[in-house]
Formats: sequence, C-alpha cells, structure tokens
Amino acid sequence: MRRLPPLTAIEAFVQVARLGSLKAAAEELSLSSPALSRRVQALERFVGRPLFERRHQALRLNDDGERLLAQIAPAIDRLSDAVETMMSGTEVMRLRLNVLPLFAAQRLIPKMPALRARHPQLHLDVDTGGHSLARLGDGIDVAIILAPMVEPAFYARRLDRNKVHVIGARSLVDGPNPLVEPRQLSRHTVLVHRDMPDTFVEWRQAAGLDELVPMAVDHFDSGSLMLEAAAQGIGVAFMLESHYADARDDRLVKLFDLDVDSAYSYWFVCRPRALNQRPVRIFHDWLIEALGAV
Repeated sequence: MRRLPPLTAIEAFVQVARLGSLKAAAEELSLSSPALSRRVQALERFVGRPLFERRHQALRLNDDGERLLAQIAPAIDRLSDAVETMMSGTEVMRLRLNVLPLFAAQRLIPKMPALRARHPQLHLDVDTGGHSLARLGDGIDVAIILAPMVEPAFYARRLDRNKVHVIGARSLVDGPNPLVEPRQLSRHTVLVHRDMPDTFVEWRQAAGLDELVPMAVDHFDSGSLMLEAAAQGIGVAFMLESHYADARDDRLVKLFDLDVDSAYSYWFVCRPRALNQRPVRIFHDWLIEALGAV
C-alpha cells in the first residue's frame, strides 16, 4: 500500500486553503498557529513542493496547491460525513449551500421545516460568503445566486422572474412634501445592491428618465441592511418585487406605479456532475417544487 501523509496534515492544509488565513484555520481546529503551520509544512515536505504563496500573515494557494485541494477536499468532506453517520447511528446526507442572506431569511429558512420533515437525513451547512461560483466543488456543493444569466459551464435553474420596485419609508409619502413623482428622486439618495448594480439604470431607462441624477448612489452588499436603511429614511432602495413582498414591513411602501422587468433572477447553480450526488438532487427537486420555480 502506498504511503499517505498524516490525516492531520491534510486536514490542516484543507482548512488553511479554504479560510485563506493561518489564524482562522488554527481557531477552527483548536490549534496554535505554530502547530498548524508545522502540519502544513509536513504535507509540503511529503509532496516535495510548496503549496502556498506566503505573504506576511496571509497564505494563498499556488497552482500545485489548487490542484491538490481540488482532488482531496471532496474526499475529506466525504470522510467527515461517513464518520458523522457512524457516530449518529443514522444515515446523514450533508449539503454545502452558498446562499445570499436575504434569500435565505425570506424564502429558504421559512420553508426548511417542510424539507426537514420530508428528508430528515439531509442536513445543510450554510455559507453566505462571496465568490460562490469560484468555490463550487471546493467546499460548496450548490449556490443560490442573483444574476442576469449564468455561464454555460454550470448547471443553472432559474428560480424566479422579478420586477424592479422602488422602495422607501412610508414617511416619504405621508409627510408634508410627499415623494409622488419619479423626477423628485433628484433630491434623494438611491440605494443599490452590489449584486444588482444595473437595477437603478434599468428602472430609469424604462421610466424614460435617462437624465435623472439622484443626490447620491450608495451601494450595499446586504439586502437586509438595504431594506432597513430604506425603512429608516436613509435612502430609496431599488430592489426586486419579491424582496418588498417578503419583507412584510409596514414601515415600507412601494413608490410609483411603474412596473419594470428586472434582468436579475435568483438561480440554483452547481457543477453538472454534482447533480449525480443524492443530497444535491434531493435539495434541487425540493427547492424547485417549494418555490414553484419558472
């Protein structure tokens, strides 16, 4: 039988590679940073080449490290699941899901009890970090993203179609100088999500107001914070119809009676081969049914 490096060295390598930080990986594994560094170095000595580019306190995978991670990370995840199944005495299927926090809070978590009742053996590890498509197959099995389209290298299923809503605080229409005309936005701050940078431009063009310039455009990477900022009167949010409807926040109102189709949709995305994995297929089929996806 061929020799293998210590499992502890492989585990250390995978954690550092995924987290991009020796300190964060050490905390995850309950080790000191020097102890973790020695384990990573032991693996590098075993394979006979460096696996990281070392820059001050940060570690970044080099090309050899990327290739090794792509081959061994899925095996480590399956090994972890197998041990968990043995310890629990029941079959455990684990899905590693990347999802935007607002979608998770509004549309996924409320439906999760039904998924648990139907498939009690399926468990989700939820990740809300960025760069989801780049991490598919490496620590992430499935991503739910917000985008106009998905490149054909991935399997993608559109989960909805939406319209752009202009959302603001109720005080904007109930106050002494109500906001009733789109041109009045020139006196207001516009709030735009970084994952939907063209939303305001789409709406402005559809409204025939190409010359409209708001007081400012502020960008957010959190839909929940955008809704709260709008409710507090900090700005006027350009978001999707589903975001407004699912918020169910009496402090918010839809501004202007203007329907504009959005180019952005939520998508279920995975690598094509991942559909052969039972947890992925179960979650995919349940999600499509639960959302009534288009």
